[in-house]
Amino acid sequence: MKRIVCFGPGPQFKGGISNYNTSLAKALDKFPDAEVHIVSWTQQYPAIIPRDFIDRASRKDLLEGTRIKVKYITNYNNPFSWGATFNYIKDLNPDIVIFQWAIALQGLPLGYIARRLMKLKNVEVIFDTHFVKQKEASSIDKFFSRYGLGKAHTYIAHAMRNADELKEMYRDKKFTITETGERAKEGNTIIKLYHPVYDMFQPDKNFDLEKVKQELKLKKHVFLFFGFIRKYKGLHNVIRAYARVAHQRNDVSLLIVGESFWQTLNPNSFSAKVKKALFGFAKSLLLKNSDNEQDYQPLKLIEQLQLQNSTTVINRFVPNEEVYKYFQVADCIVNYYLFATPSGVESIAYNFHLPILATRVGHFPETVKPGYNGYIAEPDNIDSMAAQMLNIIEHPIDRSRVAETADKFSWVNYAKALLNK
Repeated sequence: MKRIVCFGPGPQFKGGISNYNTSLAKALDKFPDAEVHIVSWTQQYPAIIPRDFIDRASRKDLLEGTRIKVKYITNYNNPFSWGATFNYIKDLNPDIVIFQWAIALQGLPLGYIARRLMKLKNVEVIFDTHFVKQKEASSIDKFFSRYGLGKAHTYIAHAMRNADELKEMYRDKKFTITETGERAKEGNTIIKLYHPVYDMFQPDKNFDLEKVKQELKLKKHVFLFFGFIRKYKGLHNVIRAYARVAHQRNDVSLLIVGESFWQTLNPNSFSAKVKKALFGFAKSLLLKNSDNEQDYQPLKLIEQLQLQNSTTVINRFVPNEEVYKYFQVADCIVNYYLFATPSGVESIAYNFHLPILATRVGHFPETVKPGYNGYIAEPDNIDSMAAQMLNIIEHPIDRSRVAETADKFSWVNYAKALLNK
């Protein structure tokens, strides 16, 4: 029996990393000789961050029917809990511990726990890296990342760029890159694996397309933007590019579904005001002005560009049970990101065989093949973005090809590589 710990946000949290950690645990749990534990944060970030990270909308138990055990124990704000987390994992006597690495800010607790685990015998420490270089430029990101990722046996990179960044960050380490999961005999192993396709969201076989289109006031061709509204995801560019399409055609709609990342607390509450003030001060010390996105409000562009009649906005966190509706009603997903790490939204789209419109940033040139499973636009080029939106209408993508892409990115293959089976 191989005992595996998946460290990361448990299923009570919002967001792609929680979904990812849960899906990974479920994939590993399907192997009869695996015993899987999720060890989770209780609080993932400094207490001053003005945001609610708990999923209070979803009702389905994502771990129903599994053997997975969950322990919520690690509080970012309580270093004593970091030691308690190590002791808890050590007492499980695991063979493998997989850390989800998704933000440099978590480098201190993760680095501390990983360093102590590396001193144990017969435990493989793995970092599953959703990025290596931080999205937002911060003066201390490099320190947090270098410390946090510094001690591990194995790394997972979802794009070749991530693997190259690891080699650049740790020039003194000997890295061996593999796509099979075979571990190097000397030095560190980087397993190059694409972000698997989420199978936790399933299409409704009885979906009534026309009825939902009518409910959402959508026209013939539907472009979908889905997920947390954050600056790096480029919704402002999506809206501007869509405006050019909408001014040429009267049979298109833009469907925006997602929660504004920094607007989840009651702005009138005293605690929210205090958190916002403290967090704003901290960010002013650490970030360039252009990287502070607390006042990012791209939805205002809809009225400015007179797109109200062809744009539908669901500006809230969508529970898991509701996700299928928006992917089944759409014709494509629009990921016009400013910069990208492997995208959970892209992964959901593949599960619904939905073509991708993406910018030529990050991993997208590796996963999106123009004319096959989507189209690529040039970053920071509204003309190019609008042209590809028109292109996918005039030259639709065969969804069977998107299905072929989905088959390649299965959780089974991913789990096999992790277990070196």
